[in-house]
Amino acid sequence: MNITCVIRYEIDPFQRDAFRAYAENWGSIIPRCGGHLVGYFLPHEGSNNVAWGMIAFDSLAAYERYRARLRADAEGRRNFDMAQQQRFILREERSFVENVAGTFGVPAREAA
Repeated sequence: MNITCVIRYEIDPFQRDAFRAYAENWGSIIPRCGGHLVGYFLPHEGSNNVAWGMIAFDSLAAYERYRARLRADAEGRRNFDMAQQQRFILREERSFVENVAGTFGVPAREAA
């Protein structure tokens, strides 16, 4: 994966469970539409209203193909609609970052 879309969400902290359900729904939708789901992350300590989503792609062209498939996906549209109706996402920002070779998806190792 060469490009990662990093999504920063400002969420309603009183609707944390609704955002969790929204994020969990993407677990099957995003891979089906062609994205490599790195994960969704809820606030744990510190700020209670910022969540993150990360989706990796081979290129920006792959991202554009993913977006087209996502728009055509009925389950994806339902998930977007649910978020709009329940209004637990207050703000959303997207950034695209380039992965540094040798650092993406490296598992932890026990110290010798």
